[in-house]
Amino acid sequence: MKKNISRKLKGLTLIEMLMSIAIFTMGIGGFTLLFSKTWKANSYVLESGQSSMKASQGVNRIVDYIRRAKQADDGSYPVRSADGNELVLFSDYDKDGATERLHFYKSGSNILMGVTNPTVTLPKTYPANDQEIINVVSDVVNESDEPIFYYYNKDYPGDDVNNPIATPVVSHLADIRLIKVYLEINTNPNKLPNNVEIQSFVEMRNLNDYDRIQ
Repeated sequence: MKKNISRKLKGLTLIEMLMSIAIFTMGIGGFTLLFSKTWKANSYVLESGQSSMKASQGVNRIVDYIRRAKQADDGSYPVRSADGNELVLFSDYDKDGATERLHFYKSGSNILMGVTNPTVTLPKTYPANDQEIINVVSDVVNESDEPIFYYYNKDYPGDDVNNPIATPVVSHLADIRLIKVYLEINTNPNKLPNNVEIQSFVEMRNLNDYDRIQ
């Protein structure tokens, strides 16, 4: 009877112990791998969401300023210059009653907006250089062959031969009626496999066929 009791109370053998440890280790390893992949997936979704929000907010700001383009306080035409990665126009962006000169351009991974106020003296003039620089959008990853701005005349989309207008737009500034803003955003290019793309078309509502460049 004592012998049977001693056998029932006998612990695990060395082989059983090693197998148990191996199984436990494999389980922990699998759980760690699963947790790591889940964490990376959630991080990717979060960063993608942040990129989308930043891109949307940035484009909306630019679009709003372009939509309100108007004749400058010195009588200049609403659009001063137009290129693929640079746009200069006049707009009362801060709604203070004065029409500022807005200079949009890409610098590194940022879209900057230079703001210049008209002089208070008459006749109104604009200083040659930007007076204030505002960072409108960050983490921009547009390639050199992916312009930020595209320009279209009043015949778009029916006329796909002359649209978009070739840049830089020099002699056809008065033809511009529609502008497309296109951005690719990536908050962490080293980790995220895909860029967030966002684009928006904007019509300058204060322009008409009677506007002329001065």
